[in-house]
Formats: sequence, C-alpha cells, structure tokens
Amino acid sequence: MAEQDPPRMLHVDLLAHGARTGNHQPSPARRVLFVDQSGEIGGAQLSLLDIARHRRHDSEVVLLADGPFRERLAAQGVVVRVEASDAVAALRQRGFGASALRGLLALPSLVRRVARRAAGADVVYANTQRAMAVCVLGKWLHRRPVVWHLRDIVDDSFFGGTQLLAIRWLSRGLSRVVANSQASADAFRRLAGEGVPVDVVHNGIDPAPFDAALQRDRMALRVANGLPARGLVVGLFGRLTSWKGHRVLMDAVSRMPDTTMVVVGGALFGEHAYEASLRERAAQPDLAGRVHFTGFRADVAELMHCMDVVVHASTRAEPFGRVVVEGMLAARPVVATAAGGVTEIVDDGETGILIPCDDAPALAAALTRLADAAERDRMGVRARAAAVARFSPQAMLTAVDRIVADVARRDGVAQDAPAV
Repeated sequence: MAEQDPPRMLHVDLLAHGARTGNHQPSPARRVLFVDQSGEIGGAQLSLLDIARHRRHDSEVVLLADGPFRERLAAQGVVVRVEASDAVAALRQRGFGASALRGLLALPSLVRRVARRAAGADVVYANTQRAMAVCVLGKWLHRRPVVWHLRDIVDDSFFGGTQLLAIRWLSRGLSRVVANSQASADAFRRLAGEGVPVDVVHNGIDPAPFDAALQRDRMALRVANGLPARGLVVGLFGRLTSWKGHRVLMDAVSRMPDTTMVVVGGALFGEHAYEASLRERAAQPDLAGRVHFTGFRADVAELMHCMDVVVHASTRAEPFGRVVVEGMLAARPVVATAAGGVTEIVDDGETGILIPCDDAPALAAALTRLADAAERDRMGVRARAAAVARFSPQAMLTAVDRIVADVARRDGVAQDAPAV
C-alpha cells in the first residue's frame, strides 16, 4: 500500500514571512462568508474573531445562533448576521426524538438562508462542524467553494457513528480543509480519505495581552483575586465539561495539601449539572477551601500570570490546545496531557511537562516537580519564547489568506448563483 502524502504544513514556512510583514492585507477581490454554529465564545470562536477582524473589509460572518460572540464581532467592526434555527441543535443530537425531527424540518430553510448570503462571496468558510454541514448542503444553491476550518478530532471519542458517516459524506463537497493541528488532520484523513486537500495551520495567538499582564505584580494580582500568596497555585482554564479533566486535577491536588486550585471558566451547552458536581467535590474535606471557581473571566492573561502552573488535564485528545499556548505566553510552565494537538505545542521537559491522560498520580508528580520556583521560572521563560516564535497570529492570517486566494482561483465560479 502506497504511503499517504502528509497534509501540507503551511504554518511552518509562513511563520517567518508573517513575522516580517506584520499586518498582512488580504486581497480585496476575495470576498469571504464565514459561518459559525455558535453564539457563545469558545476557542474556535476566538480564532475566528482574529481572522474575521483581519478580513473585515471584504467579508461578513453568519452565526447560526445568537449570543455574546455576535457582540464581540460587531465591536471589532465585523459585519455579522444571525440566522438562528432549530436545525442547529438537531445536527448535534445523536438520537432521533421530537426535537430532532423539528430541527430536521427546519433545516431546508436554514440552508436556503445561508446560501442566499453565500451567493455574494467568492469563498464560503465554515468555522465549525455543523456550520460546515449547512454550507455543504447549500452548495447546489450558492455554487461557491466551501472551506472547512477543522477544529475537531473526528473520531468516535467525540462523535457518534451517524455523525461520522455524515461528515465523511459531506466532505465530498469541500474544496479544502484547514486543520488546526496535525492530529486533527490525521483523524480527518482516516475518516474521509485523500479526496480533499488538507492544510495544517496552527492557531495564532496575540501575545500583547500577555505582555501587558507580565508587567503587573503577581502577588498583588493574587491578593486582588483572593488567592493565597504562599503555596503552589495551579489553574485550569476553559469551559466546564467533563472531558477537560477538572476531576483529575482535583484528585491530584487532594494529594498536595499546600496546593490551591483555580478553576477559570463556566458551563456552556447545558453542562450546569457538571459544574454542580465539581463544586460538591471541592467541598469535600480533602479539598475544602482550596478550590476557587472564578466563572467566565475576560482577564485571562492576568489570571494566568497569577498562577505558578497552568494545567491542561483533558481526558481525551485535544484538537489543538489554545489554553496551553496561552499559558506559555504568560511565561508559565504548563502540565498537559500527551494527546492530540498538545504534543505539537509542548516540548516535554523544556517548555512544560507532558503526562498520560486521566492520570492523577502522574499529574501530582509533575506539579510536585514544579514546586521548585527556579525550575518553574526556567521552564516558563523557555515556554514563552517558544510560543511567541511558533504561534504567531500573523503567520496564521497569512496562511488563511493564501488558502482563500488559492481556493477562489482553483474552484471559484464566474457565474452568479441562482436565486434562492
């Protein structure tokens, strides 16, 4: 059997170019319609915010649900419209109940509305999985090439069998896949084969907020946030969902009586019962008083600067690991699970420590190693230098611009789409 060609690694050869050119200007001839399924703000949306802001003069964003993401986009001068529908929830469900039936009945209308928006674009750029489904299903109407920015590992650890079959079938309608990691690209290749070109473009993250945070006094910030000045303070950042590994970190911290745990983030998508279970666990005698819940916070850079260690404890393979890069930009050592895209970010023992998934004893051992302040500082300095060099926003934006231009040139259409 012939060896498969690897996905193209655009982030590698564009890095130096992006750093030299600074604010790269996209071609005004390539109009882009970005589509995202969510009105909430997660890692995928933060990355799209950077791209859409960069291309705000020649693009617009359609959201399939309303929420704070719309406000963030509009505040950055991005043209944003909401096309809400029950169909979005139906595309997420694994079962087939009454709500799923209502959603499926609403799907043709949603596809038509998004296709109407797409008719004015050169390229349709789906930022999430359900957005991709809507864009591909409407391709016979809008006749525009569809790019999917893949931010998931498409395997059975995240998706049901029917969903995976649907993704494989829908992939036939894609002109290009932009994967946020080699791990995401490899999973897509295993599922869909070699029919669609795949480019790997790592997320780029602006270091400016972290630069500003590093000028603040760490101990003063800790006091202001009600955190202890002494002992090891470790933080886990992100949405409250079971696979992010909050319980693993709690089990590790329970073995370390002088360690404080900070949980930054809140529950989305109906996961409030999980948050309640975490608070109940935190009240147990072995953790009582040592777990702080902050909820959603805008000052993530400052909070990371407060920490001694940033922890990534996901129990499944993470598609990328944005919070890992952010922790590194804050000059903090990161302890992270060795799976998925995270292994493309952390150099074990140099910029952080990699541990097995779902292994509280290994996590406790790594944190114990980082109780040495000198070791933390050395690792944090190396982590920041690596993050600045390897995850440049300019490189990401340059890569996306080149992909959009290439897709429009290869697969664009001269004729207008039919009326829809």
